[in-house]
Amino acid sequence: MATFAHITPARCTQLGSALSAAGLTWQDNGNQDRPELVTYTLTDPHGRRWTIDPATSNQITPSRPASLWQAACAAPFHRSDVLSARMAAAYIRDAPAAE
Repeated sequence: MATFAHITPARCTQLGSALSAAGLTWQDNGNQDRPELVTYTLTDPHGRRWTIDPATSNQITPSRPASLWQAACAAPFHRSDVLSARMAAAYIRDAPAAE
């Protein structure tokens, strides 16, 4: 069964800091105490809505222990690989405009 023990309050703070440093407007759903339910919602520079959710323990590789987050955009639908906080923020910030 998948677990979420790797998502700590410090990891949530790290993601929030990375999103802010990337210039993204974001909010969380306030579930840092229940990491399996935590979700971040943000808007990219093109006005698209994204969500960032924690990866499950099954998605995390020992060689990349900081890669804990997965971003998804609904329109057009796209889901990132599992990324670190900094890389998830950069991924969304740098996503090209939809054609």
